[in-house]
Amino acid sequence: MAVPDLQPEHVRPQALSLREARTRLAQLVALAELADTVTVIEHDRDARPVAAIVPAAAARSVAQARADAGRIAEVTAGWARRLEQTRQRSARQHASNLRVLTDALAEVWAELDRRIPSASDPALARLRAVHMDLLRR
Repeated sequence: MAVPDLQPEHVRPQALSLREARTRLAQLVALAELADTVTVIEHDRDARPVAAIVPAAAARSVAQARADAGRIAEVTAGWARRLEQTRQRSARQHASNLRVLTDALAEVWAELDRRIPSASDPALARLRAVHMDLLRR
C-alpha cells in the first residue's frame, strides 16, 4: 500500500521495525498528530513494509477516496449508458437519412434515364458508374 503523500517529496517517511514501533508507539502517534509525520512499520525479519502510522486526516481522506470511487463508478456507468444510447439513436437517424437520400437518388436516376438515353452523355455515364460503385460499398 502506498504511503499517503502528506510530506514534501524530499522528506522520506520514517521507517521502523515492528519491535521499535511498539516501544515508541505513543511518540510516533504524537508525531503523526502534531507534525503530520508518516512512519512506515517494517516486518522485523525482512524489512518489508507492513503498516503505517499516519495522521488521522490522511486516513479519513483514504476512506473518503474509497467511498468516492464507488460514486465515481456509478456516475461513469451512467454516462457510458447515455453515450451508448445517443450513439444508437444517431446510428438509427443516420440509417434513416441514408435511406431517404438513396431513394431520392434512385428517383433522380430514373428521371434522367427517361429524359436522356444512357449512352448519349459520357459525363452522365461516369456519374452513374461512380454512383453504382458507392451503392455496392
